[in-house]
Amino acid sequence: MTRPDFDEIINRVGTDCSKWDDMEQGFGVSASDGIAMWVADMDFRPPASVQRAVEAIAAHGVYGYPSDTRAYGDAIRWWLKTRHGWEIEANWILTTQGLVNATGLCIDALTEPGDGIVLMTPVYHAFARVARASGREVVELPLAMHDGQYRMDWDNWRPLMTGREKMLILCSPHNPGGRVWSAEELLEVAAFCEAHDLILVSDEVHSDLVMPGAPRHLVTAKVVPELAPRLVTLNAATKTFNIAGAHIGNMIIADEALRDRIRQRLLALGVKPDMFGPQMVTAAYSPEGAEWVDALVEYLDGNRRIFDEGVNAIPGLRSMPLQATYLAWVDFSGTGMTAAEFTVRVEQGARIAANHGPTFGTGGESFLRFNLATPRARVVEAVARLKKAFADLQ
Repeated sequence: MTRPDFDEIINRVGTDCSKWDDMEQGFGVSASDGIAMWVADMDFRPPASVQRAVEAIAAHGVYGYPSDTRAYGDAIRWWLKTRHGWEIEANWILTTQGLVNATGLCIDALTEPGDGIVLMTPVYHAFARVARASGREVVELPLAMHDGQYRMDWDNWRPLMTGREKMLILCSPHNPGGRVWSAEELLEVAAFCEAHDLILVSDEVHSDLVMPGAPRHLVTAKVVPELAPRLVTLNAATKTFNIAGAHIGNMIIADEALRDRIRQRLLALGVKPDMFGPQMVTAAYSPEGAEWVDALVEYLDGNRRIFDEGVNAIPGLRSMPLQATYLAWVDFSGTGMTAAEFTVRVEQGARIAANHGPTFGTGGESFLRFNLATPRARVVEAVARLKKAFADLQ
């Protein structure tokens, strides 16, 4: 495989790209002079194998109903076995139109309006958005901070439970904190779900993006196989290979009764993948794709080191140590500024669009989230701009 050129600047402006084309409307930062570091997709092309698959479909020129998805299922099984040591059966896989869709389907099929959905906050904002839109109550369990990283806080969480809760959504690895949860922590989550009779939805979309030297991602279903009757694992190739626009993901469910409950909702709603997504994923989950991911993670780790070194040198700013994902979670509380004050410096001073911390729930008030999956020159420029924007603190 030819080594990917992650340094290439690809102009995405005007390509119906949310990350760049919606930046000015959402943040007041123009794409003409701004840096998009918000939406969690990458400014890189996927592996050449994926591009070849798309070009082959386009070259044929007929876009009818797709047929057999066995190759897609086999590719998923191969990837999970070779990259994560998790052996699954083909019939455990239920395909959805992305993992936000999968989250909504889990909530719809396995809970009722008014039920509580438990989130460890701050956490990926779509969980709360989908839960509330479904008429469910969001129950926030604020993560504790120890040595600059998030930890689970069971002693303070148990009194927050009311008995109305029916589901816990776990982000593993954690977004936005970048934590890789340990086996001990996953066992504690499982025990908590058993004690409170909760379905556990384990979103593991960032599982392939673990930094060198960090703890290895552990598949929840492998750590606690006995939890199968109440466990749904969410997994997708979309974050790993930058094909989020394909809107394809999977719910992997070992327990037949639990799987049938969700399958019925899929049938009732007519949820099926298009003809592009399965072939893109099949091409990505390959030896060529594996080499590409290894090169990607090495590159992202370099971006992480540059960003953290620069940001942590600014008095009052602290980038949380990143074990996984390409999303830096920066705490501005040390500046003594309000969220409005430090945000305007980032957006109007540095001309950077970053996700606002409060959208991730309780605990995110003093943070911004920065997407580092962009050519290194942009990361270097972002650091320089942040230093300038906060120059009076240095």
